[in-house]
Amino acid sequence: MVRRKKQSKLSSARHLIAKLNPKSPISEQYRTLRTNLDFSSVDEKLQTILVTSAGPSEGKSSTISNLAVVYAQQGKRVLLVDADLRKPTMHYTFRMDNLRGLSNILVGDTTIEDATADGGVAGLDIIGCGPIPPNPSELLGSKRMEKFIADARERYDVILFDAPPVLAVTDAQILANNCDGSLLVIRSKKTDIEGAKKSIEALKPAKAKLLGTVLNDREKKAANYYYYYGNN
Repeated sequence: MVRRKKQSKLSSARHLIAKLNPKSPISEQYRTLRTNLDFSSVDEKLQTILVTSAGPSEGKSSTISNLAVVYAQQGKRVLLVDADLRKPTMHYTFRMDNLRGLSNILVGDTTIEDATADGGVAGLDIIGCGPIPPNPSELLGSKRMEKFIADARERYDVILFDAPPVLAVTDAQILANNCDGSLLVIRSKKTDIEGAKKSIEALKPAKAKLLGTVLNDREKKAANYYYYYGNN
């Protein structure tokens, strides 16, 4: 039991390493990712970013959480939204309840202000998934979702959406149509090449620009680093 609790604490530390250990090499890689994203859209404003993966357990939620932290550390007003209305994890990462969130906003039960939680970093706000709805795709493609994004744009400099894996359901493709850019997360030695290619092809028809791919958990000098590869 003690060992399990210790592993749980270590897991939480890894999830938000940019907050807990901002001077670490991995935190520096997240800042590099942030910089590369800024340079990827010099002529167009990059305010809403969707982060997805090919399949589950590839690190998208950990990636987007740390990316939100480093944006906030830069002095930006940041909103991190758990748009995975099927298997949400953001409330675990930030140790918050999931009683109210995006699903409540989209059915008109609450407002952005009432659904927002403090992210524990100056400038960072979190909106969790809320109760899991029976119709995630319909909610994400609704007019209320468009209004939510428009309202969030007026309040925040950067809005990050944690979306479900792109090959599992259509949610990421639907939401990508309302975002400025999309980022695909893949895991070394887990995501196969064919899966990565299919994910890219699935995101290409969306209106949002495919900004690039994050390859995580690549072994180098016995440590885990995060790399960003832009699309040319």
